[in-house]
Amino acid sequence: MTVGYFSPLPPTRSGVADYAAALLAELRKFGQFHVNASNSSVALYHLGNNLLHRGIYSQALRRPGVVVLHDALLQHFFLGSLTEREYCDEFAYNYGEWSRAEAHTLWTNRAKSADSAEYFARPMLKRIVECSRAIIVHNPAARARVLDAVPQAQVVEIPHFFKPVPPPDATELLLFRGRCRYLFGIFGYLRESKRLFSALKAFSRLRRVIPGVELLVAGQFHSPDLAASLAPLLSAPGVRRIGHMSDAEFALATAAVDCCVNLRYPSAAETSGIGIRLMGVGKPVIFTEGPENSHLPAHTHLAVEPGLRESAHLFELMATLVAKPLRGIEVGHFAAAHILRYHSIQAAAEQYWRILCETCS
Repeated sequence: MTVGYFSPLPPTRSGVADYAAALLAELRKFGQFHVNASNSSVALYHLGNNLLHRGIYSQALRRPGVVVLHDALLQHFFLGSLTEREYCDEFAYNYGEWSRAEAHTLWTNRAKSADSAEYFARPMLKRIVECSRAIIVHNPAARARVLDAVPQAQVVEIPHFFKPVPPPDATELLLFRGRCRYLFGIFGYLRESKRLFSALKAFSRLRRVIPGVELLVAGQFHSPDLAASLAPLLSAPGVRRIGHMSDAEFALATAAVDCCVNLRYPSAAETSGIGIRLMGVGKPVIFTEGPENSHLPAHTHLAVEPGLRESAHLFELMATLVAKPLRGIEVGHFAAAHILRYHSIQAAAEQYWRILCETCS
């Protein structure tokens, strides 16, 4: 059996590209995988909610195969790739002819789509799910969204994998931390749904009452407007700002932080690869409370309530971790044990291979 493998890959800067590259290397231990091969026995498509996946989406419709939905949401993909008429037609295909008025409203107000819950509530998955031979997701919330779109779909949940990396040099680690008392970190593609304003507001309040704490904000901004609006908070005392990092820099930074702040709201029902990575190296991670994290045992992470209390609740958790560092160490210990047991890349690759074989038979 040969497998056509369709995904963005490095040097493309995206979480999906990094995930797909690591998985591809592991899958090649089982059989023949060829990137962008159209004459294979079966195809594996990695789809996300942005224009990097435009050609892959089209190919997956033309030649159905197994689709990995990294985001259980294609709303923003369609907003960015279709005309108004095409978008409204696609919306009506998903939700019925009576929904066209809603589609026109969403299209007209699409400038608000990055952080408006009404857009995230309409994932628009029906067409790709209907035509695919199987759908792979990473958490129960994504599974529920797929089945809501197509109740008879074949959906397989494979936990987002963790791939260990060698620990950084101890001297480099000490230099990176400096004299910091407690270092929080925010990593990844910086977009509106990562709740940066709430996180920076909570940190600013924390810094006023507990000297010596710092916050690392690392990654590229999705929007220049978002970056500009946050500039005063990002230049505040105690905030460290780093852009895109190499793999070695990322490994150093993740080893250096004491806690990862990983908020996401509204949710695309995605599993955060960064959150899994930080849990895997034994760090406490603060997630937004939601169904996409319901598969993680409560003692392996911390959770912030979305909504009006978001920033205040985050402040309380951050203050507790600084005052009681052993609490964070304990959470990180349980997190690493859980990820090691249930999120290995070897186990994930075995599940992928089994699904591909079943689909091809």
